[in-house]
Amino acid sequence: MKLANYKRLWGVLLAGVAALIAQFILHQAQWSAGILIVAGSLIALLMFIDMVKTLKSGKFGVDLLAITAVIATLAVGEYWAALIVLLMLTGGDALEDFAANRANTELQSLLANSPQDAHLVTADTLTDIHIDAVTVGQELLVKPGEAIPVDGTVLQGTTTVDESSLTGESRPINKGPRDTVMSGAINGDQAIHIRADQTAANSQYQNIVRLVKQAENQPAHFVRMADRYAVPFTLGAYVIAGLAWWLSGDPVRVAEVLVVASPCPLILAAPIALVSGMSRASRNGIIVKTGTTLEKLAQVKSFAFDKTGTITQGHLVVASVLPQAGITSERLLQLAASVEQHSNHVLARSLLAANQQALLAATDVTETTAAGVQATVDGQTVRAGKASYVTTATIQKVQQTAVYVAVNDQYVGCVTFTDRVRPEAATTMTTLHRLGITNLLMISGDQPTIAHQIAREVGIDQVHAECLPADKISVLRQLPADQRPVAMVGDGVNDAPSLVTADVGIAMGAQGATAASESADAVVLKDDLTRVSTAVQISRDTMRIARQSVLIGIAICTGLMLIASFGVIPAIIGALFQEAVDTITILYALRARTDR
Repeated sequence: MKLANYKRLWGVLLAGVAALIAQFILHQAQWSAGILIVAGSLIALLMFIDMVKTLKSGKFGVDLLAITAVIATLAVGEYWAALIVLLMLTGGDALEDFAANRANTELQSLLANSPQDAHLVTADTLTDIHIDAVTVGQELLVKPGEAIPVDGTVLQGTTTVDESSLTGESRPINKGPRDTVMSGAINGDQAIHIRADQTAANSQYQNIVRLVKQAENQPAHFVRMADRYAVPFTLGAYVIAGLAWWLSGDPVRVAEVLVVASPCPLILAAPIALVSGMSRASRNGIIVKTGTTLEKLAQVKSFAFDKTGTITQGHLVVASVLPQAGITSERLLQLAASVEQHSNHVLARSLLAANQQALLAATDVTETTAAGVQATVDGQTVRAGKASYVTTATIQKVQQTAVYVAVNDQYVGCVTFTDRVRPEAATTMTTLHRLGITNLLMISGDQPTIAHQIAREVGIDQVHAECLPADKISVLRQLPADQRPVAMVGDGVNDAPSLVTADVGIAMGAQGATAASESADAVVLKDDLTRVSTAVQISRDTMRIARQSVLIGIAICTGLMLIASFGVIPAIIGALFQEAVDTITILYALRARTDR
């Protein structure tokens, strides 16, 4: 809750208590009136300052009518009516702040995980230096399991690196001398020496941080629902109040009309409905950080999805076993798993998970980084790994990621791997299409062939492949106006800038990077993509109920204004009627909390 509105609410409450004591315990009506005049004037002044700031930002809020109602009631001596109006106004502002104040820390996780140190190699010495001290051309050592500190080129050693947090690609990438590596990628199980090609400030991981900051500084313009009704409602109230004064000649009529016209339904209905919708989303495993997110999500026309970890499950599994003549699929998989059982390679873990046979003892195990593993199994020399490692013969290679197997230098087959599509992905796309969102995009760092194949499988409309973080931002920004607002769904560090750039960023947070969750407007806590379409449905239900609540409140207030214009509703009774309107509005808005 904003401190200013917190203080205002407590200020009005304390002023009300003081006025009650002065009026009914000390029997000092003048003191009571003075307290309410001072408190009301001060709050009205602060609201006026806020209104000026709002007008400067290009918006028209509901404060003008509220200020007029407070001043009018104080001017004609209806002090208790003014207090009731003030309580509703400051309470409504505080509630709205509560709905919007669950702000995220955005960059904290991203910054915390950024590489901080580098191992500088000079002659025969190794010195740890801060990453900002690295200069182009220096030789650095990257130990096993460490994040690569800056963009560079491998000088010595071979390894595999995990670039999934940067490109979204789940496959381990082989790196050897003269290959380039990106900062933020995780080194495998072998130390390598690299030459720094960029300073830390110009390297890939730090560039992602910078992109998030830039995107945050360019938030999408969005108008609150209540503001759209404020202008006609305010003008209508002033017209009725002016006519009542002109026809009756009694200025009290202005206060009586404006009290029942106090825009509490506009102030209260939307925040309460939004808080209720956020609560409903939370029960469904979706954390929505602000009420504005629900409001924007209800209007989304396009959805963009990252591939790895979002459309797919984010880890490689055995897709097929392709044996040569003379060996069965089961035996081929058993041999591959047995020879790889002592390896820490990600594909070794996938082989072990897929193998249904008993593992065979493997001796004389030799692992060549970025090539494969050799071992003696059942008295035979078995090799598993890259095609060039297992055999010198010409064999037919497959397009997918694969482990090739040879027994006693004789090629016997291969095992292919794939990143499986989430089983609920196609259902999610179908539901989004049914909800009227016809523009579904996949923005992936993967190869075009694989990206298009997965898009066809799940029902994606557009594909943008081989995209780095900056490319993803460009795709989102270049969407035409008739396809916006746009929501982006992702799960990795590389998705953080695009999640902030999109009108609504949704992170798959069950297994995704914390930085993506922190940068997003909403986080799906369960590993279930259908929650994305559920979030859209909840947001639409919430906004429908919020809109209905506002319109019901406006309709009742308009009827009360017309009645009050004839002088049959005293100001304090009108303020109490306004409480009844508020109660009706609140109860209706709370319907947004119920699942349908």
